[in-house]
Amino acid sequence: MQAFLIDTFSFCQNHEQREGSSRIADFPRLSAECAHSDAELNWSLQGGFDQLGHPKLTLTVDGQVELMCQRCLTPFGVEIDSQSELILAKNEAHADEIEAMLEDDEVDVVVGSKTFNVMDLIEDEALLAIPQSPKHAVCPDVELVSSNLSVAANDVDAVDAASTGGKVSPFAVLKKLQ
Repeated sequence: MQAFLIDTFSFCQNHEQREGSSRIADFPRLSAECAHSDAELNWSLQGGFDQLGHPKLTLTVDGQVELMCQRCLTPFGVEIDSQSELILAKNEAHADEIEAMLEDDEVDVVVGSKTFNVMDLIEDEALLAIPQSPKHAVCPDVELVSSNLSVAANDVDAVDAASTGGKVSPFAVLKKLQ
């Protein structure tokens, strides 16, 4: 991943804006979470100030990533559409003061710098936007597998019931799978 460095305070002071697209393969941590890393994320970064005069970065990230379903282990698309506001502080102590004053969990306070890596910020935002344990709402083949197992179970149940005088073994379905 190639770094994209800015002076955060200057960026906000001049109300600068940058936008672009970056390949998922350029983000090592995000790429490790994805099934495929050939897609792109679109991003936009705007500098300015909040209502109290603190320097503020507004980051927007959107795109689609392919994640592996934790149930059926097949890839599926997840849409990322995220926007965050970051208030800049001069140091950690100043960041704590601003957080106490804001009392807003939606706004994050970070320490600004003259060499702030925007690519790391974009990757962090994308990672926060994807589910921790990705799953299909309904896995694509679960219904088919489930109905096939119940048909097989019914066939085995009929044979077992006749041969055991009505008692059905809980392992009858497993016998049929051999």
